[in-house]
Amino acid sequence: MPDATRGALKACGSRDLKQARVEAMVVNTLHLYLQPGMKIIKKANGLHNFMNWTWPLLSDSGGYQVFSLIHKNPKMGKISDKGAVFKSPLDGSQQVLTPEKSIQIQFDLGVDMMVCLDDCPPNDYDDKKMSEAVSITINWARRCRREYDRQIRKRNYESKNRPLLFAVIQGGANLDLRKKCADELINYNFDGYGFGARPVDTEGKFLGEALNYTARLIPDDKLKFALGVGIPEDIVRCARMGWDMFDCTIPTREGRHGRLFLRKRNSKFQIPNSKQIQISKFQIQKFYTTININNARFAGDFSAINGNSKVSELREYSKAYLHHLFKIKEPLGQRLASLNNLEFYADLMKAIRNSA
Repeated sequence: MPDATRGALKACGSRDLKQARVEAMVVNTLHLYLQPGMKIIKKANGLHNFMNWTWPLLSDSGGYQVFSLIHKNPKMGKISDKGAVFKSPLDGSQQVLTPEKSIQIQFDLGVDMMVCLDDCPPNDYDDKKMSEAVSITINWARRCRREYDRQIRKRNYESKNRPLLFAVIQGGANLDLRKKCADELINYNFDGYGFGARPVDTEGKFLGEALNYTARLIPDDKLKFALGVGIPEDIVRCARMGWDMFDCTIPTREGRHGRLFLRKRNSKFQIPNSKQIQISKFQIQKFYTTININNARFAGDFSAINGNSKVSELREYSKAYLHHLFKIKEPLGQRLASLNNLEFYADLMKAIRNSA
């Protein structure tokens, strides 16, 4: 799922996303609550109508944004068992986010999937601080579940059309804390469970052991959501571990900077078997390559942006033209590059499903 954090994928409209075969998106509860605000979204009769998007939406709780803000600068707010108090990054006003409020906002957004508010600490926290974050996460998940059940009754949702609710498993690289968190959360019977915090350590190293271990803690009849996992080879690794869902800003963010993901010609996509989970990044990367369209070598390259694309514009416009668009800072270039990457990721997920 690409991240439409503020209710939009930059440079792309809903028709573009359908062309690229995007099937679901992630939005951010906190950002939408702050702007445009719930009054506008309610008046629009929900976020789907506001965005002109009929396919699934998953709302992140906003916890990652709040706590990354506070953990980086304690002057910006405070976290307690009750919730989080913080300064709005928009206007500096004081805001309060509790588990109950987060769930209420997500119901008002009208999304199809929700995420419990959790305390998302940096991965380099010591065991004591990490344990405190796990305890807060468990407590808040319990309160989110209770508020979710209350809203289901209040709004007269039927079982078949109710939104799904995900809890987030925290614990950093400490496997014991991951297990403690998972064991407690499973007691509340959520629809799915996510891997909390960034999937890499402070040095950028992929937390493969923690991701693999956490996936095995989650019952197989529940959805497994690897939050923030977005590099293609990491998605492949996590899919083999059992993770079902992924979200990231990479397709559109990299596209806006001129980086295009392209499937290698005649490459055969395969998920490594269980004995190959630690397969090297070099081996996994064989199925795709990346190019930077800003490089001078593309100034005279009149081949199609992507001759194999199902998006007509990517077949009809040349790399030379796309290079030109980026040089003159024409937004059309960002749109085309983003579309290419969104389609690449859609094809990647289809290939994973087909090889499962």
